[in-house]
Amino acid sequence: MPEISEPHARELAKQNLRKNKLRVELINDLDGIDRILFEAGCGHGHWLTDYAESHSNTICVGIDLISWRVRKCNDKKFKRGLNNLYFYKAELSEFLEVLPKTVRFERTVLLFPDPWPKARHHRRRMIQADLLDEFARRSDIGGELCFRSDDRPYFDWTLEHINKNNHWLIEPSASWPYESATYFQDLMDEYFSVVARRV
Repeated sequence: MPEISEPHARELAKQNLRKNKLRVELINDLDGIDRILFEAGCGHGHWLTDYAESHSNTICVGIDLISWRVRKCNDKKFKRGLNNLYFYKAELSEFLEVLPKTVRFERTVLLFPDPWPKARHHRRRMIQADLLDEFARRSDIGGELCFRSDDRPYFDWTLEHINKNNHWLIEPSASWPYESATYFQDLMDEYFSVVARRV
C-alpha cells in the first residue's frame, strides 16, 4: 500500500477529529430519538425553524457547511426556545456516516441546493443515485423525500434520478409538507417542487 503524503495525512487527521466531534454531539443530542425530519443544506434555518415551531412533536435536524449560517440558525432556535430543533455544521457524507444507525428519516427535505449548472460540475450535485439509495436506507416505507429548486434543468435531473431509483416513487398529488418564506425562496421568481415516497 503506497504511503500517503504529509498534507493528505494532515487532512485525514482533521477529518477524523471533525467526524468524532460530530458523532459525540449527535449521540448526546439524539439519545433515545429514532425519527427525525432532516434538512440537508438548511441555509439560514428559516424554513426548518418555522417547521419545528409548528410541529412541536417532530424532532428536526438541519446541517449546513457554512459556520456563520449555522450560528444564525441556532440564534433563531434559541430565540424561540425550540427544544425539538438541532443544527450542525457538517458535510453531508460525514453526517450520514456518523449519525447513529438507529435514527430514521421520516422526511428528508432539500430546499434550493446548488444546481451546479455546468455539465462538468454535475457530479457535484447533491442529487445522485448513491445519495438517493442512502436516504432510502435511512427511511422507512412511506417516508418522504421533498425537493425544491428554482433551476429547471436541475429539477428535471432530479425527477430523472428519482424515477430511475427503485426505492422512491414520485407522488404527483402530494402537497409540500410546509410552506414558509425563506431567504433563498424569497429571491426566486419561480420554483419547482417534487415529493417522493419511500417504497
